[in-house]
Amino acid sequence: MTISTRGAGKAPAVLVLEDGRSFRGRAYGAVGETFGEAVFSTGMTGYQETLTDPSYHRQVVVMTAPHVGNTGVNDEDPESKRIWVSGYVVRDPARVPSNWRSRRSLDEELASQGVVGISGIDTRALTRHLRERGAMRVGIFSGNAVQDEGVLLAKVRQAPEMTGADLAAEVATKETYVVPAVGTKEFTVAAIDLGIKGMTPHRMAERGIEVHVLPATATLEDVYAVEPDGVFFSNGPGDPSTADHPVSVMRGVLERKTPLFGICFGNQILGRSLGFGTYKLKYGHRGINQPVQDRTTGKVEVTAHNHGFAVDAPLDRVSDTEFGRAEVSHVCLNDQVVEGLQLLDQPAFSVQYHPEAAAGPHDAAYLFDRFVTLMEGQRA
Repeated sequence: MTISTRGAGKAPAVLVLEDGRSFRGRAYGAVGETFGEAVFSTGMTGYQETLTDPSYHRQVVVMTAPHVGNTGVNDEDPESKRIWVSGYVVRDPARVPSNWRSRRSLDEELASQGVVGISGIDTRALTRHLRERGAMRVGIFSGNAVQDEGVLLAKVRQAPEMTGADLAAEVATKETYVVPAVGTKEFTVAAIDLGIKGMTPHRMAERGIEVHVLPATATLEDVYAVEPDGVFFSNGPGDPSTADHPVSVMRGVLERKTPLFGICFGNQILGRSLGFGTYKLKYGHRGINQPVQDRTTGKVEVTAHNHGFAVDAPLDRVSDTEFGRAEVSHVCLNDQVVEGLQLLDQPAFSVQYHPEAAAGPHDAAYLFDRFVTLMEGQRA
């Protein structure tokens, strides 16, 4: 990635997909060039949480909502210390932000963090193209980076693919830190950071949990050094087929039968730990309006998603695994993709989506209570 100054919507820009299709618009954010996997997010709100979600590392996010940036940028909503998306694509950026919490414009924030974007293109046509052809590599070029499209296409095709990408350690904390319980401490949880969002340990802290956030490279010995009542595996970027170390650690947790909860990447890690495969979705689930059914209760919830890979587990039966019986607990109602797993003979479960609701509906907050219930049961 090369960066220069703020685009301010003036410099010409072009987006080039690896299959050769291109879209011309105006620079948004920083001016220069950037590469990543082109994906689209269907959320109408919550762009700050999307931009700062580490799971979007090395992805260029296309917003399907036509107007973006209306509420500006504040200092309360980021989910991490920086923007993680590789690039940002919007149709009609707000000219003037309007919100009592706003401190600066989205354009200014993207530029200050060196994020190259593009505006003024037909994001509806781009989204339809990605639905039909699938997520693919893309480049955004603006200002002096704009050249002959044949040259730009060659650059895009040289960029790394998401399949086979091992990215969790690139976004995870390097040092362990602790998020204290709110009020009386009831439990201690070791949380493996594979790309964790800030709201996740906060949701646990609200329930009296002291959360020790450990690096993605943490060993099983590191996990049990904090004497946890439960172990949590977070969301994160990349291809789960590369995550051999987290799988090894999770298998050790399962062998000890410590209560376990995983979300997103953590769900894929549980799937692999139980012997299921994973695969890349055609264009993935990204947004805060995805319908999921909890098959254990029949309840349908609207949920926040960000995943391009899924677990390949049977929907129609209970499976026998090395760690006991397992079943698919949640399923996406749009396409029947596995959205959750649970073990029936020990306290372990996971979901593919983001129950911390940042930024999204609160339908899935009960999952943190379910984790507390497992730890209470184990203690009893």
